[in-house]
Amino acid sequence: MYKGSRFSIKDDKTIMADIDFAARNCHRQHRLFLCDGDALILPQKRLVKILTAIQARLPWIKRVGIYANTKSIKRKSPEELRELHTLGLGIAYMGLESGDDITLTAINKGADAKRMTEMGKKIRAAGIKLSVTVLLGIAQKERSHIHAKETGRILSAIDPEYVGALSLMLPPETPLYTALQKGEFYLLNSMEMLEELGIMLANTELTDGYFHANHASNYLPVKAKLPGDRAETLQLIDKALKGQVSLKPEYMRGL
Repeated sequence: MYKGSRFSIKDDKTIMADIDFAARNCHRQHRLFLCDGDALILPQKRLVKILTAIQARLPWIKRVGIYANTKSIKRKSPEELRELHTLGLGIAYMGLESGDDITLTAINKGADAKRMTEMGKKIRAAGIKLSVTVLLGIAQKERSHIHAKETGRILSAIDPEYVGALSLMLPPETPLYTALQKGEFYLLNSMEMLEELGIMLANTELTDGYFHANHASNYLPVKAKLPGDRAETLQLIDKALKGQVSLKPEYMRGL
């Protein structure tokens, strides 16, 4: 979603002006997010300066969040990540998409499942909570079950605090939409998406985490606390597959 924008870093004046604005106008907000797609890539000194300013000017902020990818996590030492955590960085959001290396290569993810696992564990070891996003339907029909099983395996290995499953949607003028129109890409239907979700959940072992599929794109809203809610949630998915639970209509699957 950032392919149309050249990567750049805001100057300190702009960032501090944003913090000053929040100090004047955002007293009811207790969580803060460092925008945008790759803020963790900033040099450590700059991130420390920003987080220190947030602590000083916005003392009511309870948690700072950030996007993280394998490249930016790898560039930080364990000590640097722990320093960021002590300064208020409480959660990172990482897009896994799939645990299947063939699928990851097909979508040009830029990292394999092993690297995803290593970097996910690394940031969690620093005390920073991790929310991992996975994508239903991205492996097409041929690798759907493999994608689901492998994604569950990698999620289990990382053991994040949160998992968010989204269902693939193809906006016009995107490469996959063009491939779909040409018959070169297969978009799973609602039942196939649900089947994939069930297999993925059945293969995911979290010590104490949440597995959610309640994004606007999903056909069946799911909120499960693992491991306790897994059996009940799998039963719900099974009922939906049998037509005993209504699914979200297509016109409501948007933002």
